[in-house]
Amino acid sequence: MFTEIKEIILEAGEIFKEGYFNTNKHINLKGKKDLVTEYDIKIENFLKKKLAKFNFNFIAEESLYFNKVSNTFIIDPIDGTTNFSHQVPHCAISVAVYENSHPKYAFVYNPILEEFFYAIKGKGAYLNDKRIEVSKNENFQRALIATGFPYSSAENEDDLNWVINKLHKILPRCQDIRRLGSASLDLCYVGSGKYEGYYEINLKPWDVAAGMLIVKEAGGVVSNNVGDKYNMFEDKCIVASNGLIHEKMIEILE
Repeated sequence: MFTEIKEIILEAGEIFKEGYFNTNKHINLKGKKDLVTEYDIKIENFLKKKLAKFNFNFIAEESLYFNKVSNTFIIDPIDGTTNFSHQVPHCAISVAVYENSHPKYAFVYNPILEEFFYAIKGKGAYLNDKRIEVSKNENFQRALIATGFPYSSAENEDDLNWVINKLHKILPRCQDIRRLGSASLDLCYVGSGKYEGYYEINLKPWDVAAGMLIVKEAGGVVSNNVGDKYNMFEDKCIVASNGLIHEKMIEILE
């Protein structure tokens, strides 16, 4: 099953590359800032058609979904659609596989930079078939932290203030902050040791389902903003780290 899914995602990557380099792609707005392109739909439909043979349910960004993950594929056809539409290469296909309500496999594939992250529950996390691990840095002042800005900040002043407040608290205390625009890749970068930590609000299951397993299998930690287990259907804020700075991050965020 793992190998077949990986091959299907690699095939979907060809559609992704076609769309990325197409300067005339059709773009719609789902909100003031939230974009969807024809390739979001094409890639999602391709994945659902090819993966249907496994008889799993689907939770996907451009489809209706239900809060059930018994045997389920959780799919984001293009995580980082704004980057994709502007030809900024920080975007990816994200697929998580849940079996009996537990994560089994995770795949995050950036076809533009040829980065294929994956994780197998209990067997580690990998980038292009090489094992990855989280950073060993435990000094928060030397930590590179990633975050994201919710689309809701265009309309919701509370969310905008939350973002500004947390930046004000964290930025002086860490090495620096990065905001690259793809939650799944940000989580993978925590897993591969590029970042020490990451936090963001208002994410959906398809944004984080694959990346969470990659972080955990790389030796990292994922929680909500008070340090409890993160529920991707209910919690507003996700916090991921190498584990060594996690307590400090939670302390600063709260």
